[in-house]
Amino acid sequence: MTEWLNELAAWAWARHHNELSWYVRPLFLLPFAYFSYRRSGWGLAATLVALATSMAWFPAPEHPTAGAIEMLAAEREYLLGEWTPAKLAAGLLVPLTFGGLAAALWLRSLPWALVAINGGGLFKIAWTFVVSDTTGAMQHLWPAVAGLTVVNAVLVVVWRRRHVVASAHARSSS
Repeated sequence: MTEWLNELAAWAWARHHNELSWYVRPLFLLPFAYFSYRRSGWGLAATLVALATSMAWFPAPEHPTAGAIEMLAAEREYLLGEWTPAKLAAGLLVPLTFGGLAAALWLRSLPWALVAINGGGLFKIAWTFVVSDTTGAMQHLWPAVAGLTVVNAVLVVVWRRRHVVASAHARSSS
């Protein structure tokens, strides 16, 4: 069983070097936000499973970029290294970010949802510059910024449309 798990991990890790997955992963915040707003525990769970497995959805690149190799080597070293209290605290920011986003949208607060998304995203960007060299961190920067931009734009547009429609409906009902 251990050998099979090691082979599976190596297979998935090779595929994680495909940078297309780096652009897709932040977009999982959109269905996560949707299911939070809809208060769907099953939807949230399915989104988290999809997010956790998405690094292996794309084929392994024949020639990964130097930045991808560096970033993922730094990430692997970080994850497999000693877990200090500071590292544990930083690791808890991931579930806290998702929990904060879910709570904000469950309670219908777009400003707090944006705080959770952008706070988590900016922490991840800063984290990459701490654990990786500039080449790896810069390779990660563009997918992270693109993802944050798209997620913020979609949430704001959908939120505004929803409130414009609700206001129009309220005016027509009175």
